[in-house]
Amino acid sequence: MSLNELNAISPIDGRYRNKTASLAPYFSEEALIKYRVRVEIEYFIALCEIPLPQLTDFDTSKFIALREIYQNFDGTDAQAIKDIEKTTNHDVKAVEYFIKNAFDTLGLGGFKEFIHFGLTSQDINNTAIPLSIKEAMNEVYVPLYFKVLEKLKELSKEWSLIPMLARTHGQPASPTRLGKEIYVFVERLNQQFDLLNDIPSAAKFGGATGNYNAHQIAYPEIDWKEFGGNFVQEKLGLHHSFPTTQIEHYDHLAALFDTLKRINTIILDLDRDFWTYVSMDYFKQKIKAGEVGSSAMPHKVNPIDFENSEGNLGIANAIFEHLAAKLPVSRLQRDLTDSTVLRNVGVPFAHTLIAFQSTLKGLNKLLLNKDKFEQDLENNWPVVAEAIQTILRREGYPNPYEALKGLTRTNEKINQRSIAMFIDTLQVSDKIKEELKQITPAKYTGI
Repeated sequence: MSLNELNAISPIDGRYRNKTASLAPYFSEEALIKYRVRVEIEYFIALCEIPLPQLTDFDTSKFIALREIYQNFDGTDAQAIKDIEKTTNHDVKAVEYFIKNAFDTLGLGGFKEFIHFGLTSQDINNTAIPLSIKEAMNEVYVPLYFKVLEKLKELSKEWSLIPMLARTHGQPASPTRLGKEIYVFVERLNQQFDLLNDIPSAAKFGGATGNYNAHQIAYPEIDWKEFGGNFVQEKLGLHHSFPTTQIEHYDHLAALFDTLKRINTIILDLDRDFWTYVSMDYFKQKIKAGEVGSSAMPHKVNPIDFENSEGNLGIANAIFEHLAAKLPVSRLQRDLTDSTVLRNVGVPFAHTLIAFQSTLKGLNKLLLNKDKFEQDLENNWPVVAEAIQTILRREGYPNPYEALKGLTRTNEKINQRSIAMFIDTLQVSDKIKEELKQITPAKYTGI
């Protein structure tokens, strides 16, 4: 761990830096600046392609050199922009000046006033940030999400035939199968991921109050709404929100955060279930050489990965919830609060990444304790009462529920022998008695 990491205030940039570094190209200060530069360059190129009368002489072969400004962007460039910002006290204006300086260097100074032409800062921020979120989702979040999902599918298949005592309200209930219980989470995640894919990556682009005022006054003959839509959708691959105020209305972004929160909640639910299964001795955990479970109790192997995941998911969801609730609310045509909170957009993604990796680590350490599953089923023969009374209902037996209730609610130990003795007292055919005696907790697992 570097000195900078040791002195980081947030654990996502300190203790967990190795787990969250993949998000830096999307959500760091340098990344935000780079995305802004990218949008500004692509916007200038789009103006050349109209073309505006003053840009008809622009050498289109220079587009390669322009794109290299953001493609080769590095920390030195970011620092140069931050140095300019010390004078401008405005982050987007500093980007504009940086690009104008680059135009001078390339011998393109005669065209530099069309950098940021007719735009407001939010035309850059409200395209750069959605673009960074979209690419972070596709390139970092989704691959890790699928690693967790595929691991759950693998375990569900591997343990599909393991009978298991279910517990509702914490009490023994109709048996199930371990694989099926894991597949419940797979299906829940699949459904939320489908919803995630339906949410547009929306961006605002339209000038100071969303009406293309400056564009329209300078070039009234151009359809600027069509231009803006094509630029956002074709050049940047985003959904163009129109009409808007000065800022994106963030409704789609709120929907994204809400869905990510629901996915996190499903993983959190899974974490707690597996934590409980470990505590019930259903699973042992693989031991890593030299690893310590407790500073005082040498025997302990704690389910720390599921606990770590749960804690990080809680923090992620708290921030996702605030972002989803706050961002769509802005005074009149805009206030600055959205800019303030959007600077934290990478934080819940980072905690989510930490959580997913911890869940995955916990799942990979599980060792099935099959004997404990079998023991719990054998110790809970009363759970077959439902099966017996259901067959008795089928046969028209009088008051079967009440008969089984009387048997199973005694303080005496209920086991296979006492169940068989009870079946022998029933006024049914020998064939039905034999059918009832074939029912065991391990076989009564449903579909």
